[in-house]
Amino acid sequence: MTILDKFRLDGRIAIVTDGASVLGGALARGLAEAGADLVLPARHTDEVERTSDLLAGMGRRVMVVEADVTNPADCTTVVEAAEREFGKVDVLVNNAEIAAAGKAIDTTVLDFRSVIDNNLHGSYWAAQACARVMLPGSSIINISSISGLTTTGIPQAAYSASKAAIMGLTRDLAQQWGIRKGIRVNSIAQGFIDGANNAGGCPAEGHLERTLLGRTGGPEEIAGTLVWLASEAGGYVTGQTVVVDGGVTIT
Repeated sequence: MTILDKFRLDGRIAIVTDGASVLGGALARGLAEAGADLVLPARHTDEVERTSDLLAGMGRRVMVVEADVTNPADCTTVVEAAEREFGKVDVLVNNAEIAAAGKAIDTTVLDFRSVIDNNLHGSYWAAQACARVMLPGSSIINISSISGLTTTGIPQAAYSASKAAIMGLTRDLAQQWGIRKGIRVNSIAQGFIDGANNAGGCPAEGHLERTLLGRTGGPEEIAGTLVWLASEAGGYVTGQTVVVDGGVTIT
């Protein structure tokens, strides 16, 4: 097997949450290009129709399942549907998020809880449901953000808290499921990505001055990191948060 062969995901079944978003669509396409077949959960199935059609046009098998990741029962339903259709689940990408921004002094209880419930709780319930059936060699990737590591000039207490929590969740799940189940768990802390609701919103004025590469990133640059973490090429990586931000967090 060559190095490039190790990046292949042929025969793998991957669940990607929020495949309707700019970033989610790019992540699903990246996995599909590497050979994976896809399961796309969505609160409203018509939301992921465009992504589903694109993946099917690439010759991949695709299944859309109506589900709300904040509901543990729905997460179990998605996994059961994947097992019925494809026989297994190999990869989970926790991408669903609410990228809310607003002054902390004005944030309501409902708004704060909604962000935490979607971004953190949803990732946990989906990971739990998948881990129950995943075989050794499987991979879970949680999409986090540099907002969990540094300030970005955007008022986003709930979002930042949720993304920092995801990194802690990643470490603990990797510890629990590594030896016992052979499941790798990692996260990607994305920087500002073109067209995506990441880091809580658009870069604040002057933000790019902190970016060593002097630009925002492309969704496909996150997808490349994802494929590495999901594949055998990243087979000795677990419990890590991989920062993909053009250098913001070291300035």
